[in-house]
Amino acid sequence: MDDKTFTVSQINAYINKKLKQDVNLKNIYVRGEISNYKTYPSGHSYFTLKDKKSQISAVMFKGSKRFLKFEPKNGMKVIVKGKVEVYETNGKYQLYAVRITEDGIGELHIAFEQLKKKLEKEGLFDDAHKKEIPKYPKRIGVITAQTGAAIRDIITTIKKRYPICEILVFSTLVQGDMAAEQIVRKIRFSQKFDLDTLIVGRGGGSIEDLWPFNEEIVAREIYACKTPVISAVGHEIDYTISDFVADKRAPTPTGAAVLAVPDLAEVKYKVNQIEDKITRNIQDRLMQNKRKLDNISQKQIFKNPESIYEIKEMNLDSLIAKLDYASKSIITENKNRLFKLENSVILKNPEEITKSKRIEFEKNIDKLKVLNPLLTLKRGYTMAKVGDKIISSSKDVESGDELDIEFDDGTVNTKVI
Repeated sequence: MDDKTFTVSQINAYINKKLKQDVNLKNIYVRGEISNYKTYPSGHSYFTLKDKKSQISAVMFKGSKRFLKFEPKNGMKVIVKGKVEVYETNGKYQLYAVRITEDGIGELHIAFEQLKKKLEKEGLFDDAHKKEIPKYPKRIGVITAQTGAAIRDIITTIKKRYPICEILVFSTLVQGDMAAEQIVRKIRFSQKFDLDTLIVGRGGGSIEDLWPFNEEIVAREIYACKTPVISAVGHEIDYTISDFVADKRAPTPTGAAVLAVPDLAEVKYKVNQIEDKITRNIQDRLMQNKRKLDNISQKQIFKNPESIYEIKEMNLDSLIAKLDYASKSIITENKNRLFKLENSVILKNPEEITKSKRIEFEKNIDKLKVLNPLLTLKRGYTMAKVGDKIISSSKDVESGDELDIEFDDGTVNTKVI
């Protein structure tokens, strides 16, 4: 540099140029833990990547973030692919990230788990939202690639099990960047055809191949679909977000066909069994009713129907006889009572009763006279009162009490001293 004086900008530019020329820093993988992660309205994300001893500033521009399948979080251990350069404005060197994967786990797996937790929290996986798959569908829709083993297996299985069902195929891409949007369009388009069931899926493949069925837009469209949806993606060990949000998950496309339609042969067998059972029940019921009818027809009442009213007539005759006897008994009893009354002493000689009653009355008058206190007064006795109270003892009066002394011919008032 000789003895030339440099500006700050020149120094930062010179260092940045040197870093850019370093092959090791152009395409580098850095392992560390994310902290201070923040995304600005511009879409760019800034964070710090650190380990136990040191840290480095990092940035991921919006253009690179659109290829990111998951949202980085603080505390997440990651491997960042990018380059190291100097940000000349502040003289800081930093890591420019172009790709982020979780340390030890692929980014698609991270994205899968994040979306699964998000939709599960919103309730998109709840059994309460699951629709029943019709047992006997008339028309089934299939959304998958027009060519390939999946569509062949589905059509073959349905035609073998339930050939009376109509199958409508809605061909779509099942892998690649454009597949998710096309699957969504096909699901919406299928709603115009009055389907009983809709199968959405594809054959097996890598997680990258199956990824369209892990996209959020596909999951939400399946959830919103009015037709019951069977998800049939990949092999039995493969699980996608579509499996969780669909009304039913099939382990394979062939399994989806089995879930979608019954086996017509089994249906016919069951129908025949039911028909036989109904026939036997009807025959048994007819035999029971016939036996009942035979038993009834052998009863005496049907052989001699007159016996029904003959017994009633006999009962009526018996009641009439009892009524006649009772009425005659009452009349006879009343005649006897009348005869006794007519011949009684009272009616023949009523003066005798009056005389005896008068004698009894006079005896009672004499008894009352004996008990009459006024007669006692006539014999010279007196009766003392304080107010209305009769005094029978000197202890019953006190000094100052006013006494009324009753004689036969009057009352004298006096005061006790």
